[in-house]
Amino acid sequence: MPSRSVSRINDETVTTARLRQITGLLLDIHGQHEHQSLLYKSKHLEILDAYVKQQTLPVKMNIGKEYQSYRGLKDRLEGFNMDLESRIREVDFLRFEIQEIEEAGLKEGEEEELTAAYRRFAHAQKIGESLGAAYGAVEGDWLSRALKEVEQVVEYDGALEGIRDQLYDADSILQDARREISSYIESMEFDQETFLETEERLDLIHNLQSKYGTTVENINQKLEEKRKRLEELEDYENRREETKQELAACVNRLEGFCTQLSQIRKKASRELVKKIRSGLVDLNFLDVEFDMEFEKLEHFTPSGRDEAQFLISTNPGQPLRPLKDVASGGELSRIMLAIKTVLADSDDIPTLIFDEIDTGISGRTAQKVSEKLMLIAGNHQVICITHLPR
Repeated sequence: MPSRSVSRINDETVTTARLRQITGLLLDIHGQHEHQSLLYKSKHLEILDAYVKQQTLPVKMNIGKEYQSYRGLKDRLEGFNMDLESRIREVDFLRFEIQEIEEAGLKEGEEEELTAAYRRFAHAQKIGESLGAAYGAVEGDWLSRALKEVEQVVEYDGALEGIRDQLYDADSILQDARREISSYIESMEFDQETFLETEERLDLIHNLQSKYGTTVENINQKLEEKRKRLEELEDYENRREETKQELAACVNRLEGFCTQLSQIRKKASRELVKKIRSGLVDLNFLDVEFDMEFEKLEHFTPSGRDEAQFLISTNPGQPLRPLKDVASGGELSRIMLAIKTVLADSDDIPTLIFDEIDTGISGRTAQKVSEKLMLIAGNHQVICITHLPR
């Protein structure tokens, strides 16, 4: 897999996405091709919301929450579109599955215990043979004889006390091991019936795991989901009606928030387009007209029901038309600069970076752009990458 790009902030490694999120609070970068985004209507609404974000953001958050509920309720209501025969089939199958899980009576850790027991049963003969051989190997008294021999001469050389103590410890450990092996062999039983019961129980658990989940927790979670679904189907008509009512209430709330957001946007747009038009005049659009039109969508979105776009007329007598139908590349660049200027006036981001926004302009227009950048620099740090001396 390709490695993710990472950077460091305050000696802490962060992803590029996190870096972009943080620097977005410190830097506003306007690249040489960003003005092309003005060709898309969705960008226009984004600009408006950024201009009046303190008012739009709380409402948009409410809309986002309600929209999630709305989608969930719609999906649930669609799930009620079943004929009687299909419902009967699903009810029967759910009852079978619920009974199958309940009767199994699964317990946490049971599979591990049964697996260990099954392994012992399956290898009982090998275990017995190996332990018998091991007992035979430790049964002799060779170590005791060695200990006795050393004890007879230790009084002649104190240096032999260490060897005697080691042999004593080894003899004690060996006797303990001998008793443990003997006790294990005596307790060994192989019950064919118990072995088969263990095998059958493991088969049952593995079968349920293949159907409902790899752990007891997963299987129990599936059981709860199936119980809820069964309750829903057994009380089908009432649940469908309840869901309809919940959806209707959600739609009312969502419509209220969307209306509130639309009113905020339309009011703010009048001020925004006025400021942008003033900025465009400063950038040598002498007879420009600028406006914003709204349409109400037929459906809800996480950002409301508005669709909006900027309209412009650059010559006297020409009707207002969408930016994409009127403005050239150079004009789009200046329009974006005017928008950035307006947003900068209401934005807390301290640094603005303009990367080659001089594309397609020169002369008096370039002079106007440089003057606009100077005005912005009065309240913000401005970094400008350009080929124009101005």
